Amino acid sequence: MRALSSTLFFIFYFLFFILFSSCEVENNISRDYRCLFAFDTSLHPIPCQLTGILGNPGHFCKVEASMVNGVRHLKTTRNYDGATEDITISTERESQATIVLGANNSIIIGTVSYDNRLVAYDGQCSNCLKELNGTSYPLTWKNNGLQLHCAKCDRSYDVNNGVIASGKGGIQLLTYYARLDGAVLRAWN
Repeated sequence: MRALSSTLFFIFYFLFFILFSSCEVENNISRDYRCLFAFDTSLHPIPCQLTGILGNPGHFCKVEASMVNGVRHLKTTRNYDGATEDITISTERESQATIVLGANNSIIIGTVSYDNRLVAYDGQCSNCLKELNGTSYPLTWKNNGLQLHCAKCDRSYDVNNGVIASGKGGIQLLTYYARLDGAVLRAWN
């Protein structure tokens, strides 16, 4: 009987842990600004920067979208060396996809150093968005790409978990879901 009670307690504890840990992940996903991004890495093989971040712990890219003469372009900036790339989205299938990149048309996406997990953040300072109402607070790479920095409030965020690494206290970066589905890199909320 005692063994059964211990087993039931363990099962209850395990289910309780799963329930609350999954809610925590869900609660961290920002719904304040729409994010819908899909990028087919099979159409853009390495040396494409966005394809290169996948499976490489500590590698991140800032992604910004624009239209030039009716053709969509993605500008990427790598965290570890600041290199930029202009990726032309030219196939019919890619051109038909909707791309919305958060608060002001930019996201940060990459692979976390310590657990090889894919993450996506808004490219704007979450604290300035909240405190100053507006979307002109871009984050830039700092400390060899280990941090994202806001020039407006002088906060820096750890790129691996989105929390404030230096500066005045506040909230962590706005986070979006991120996943690699086959060859398609996605970020959404």
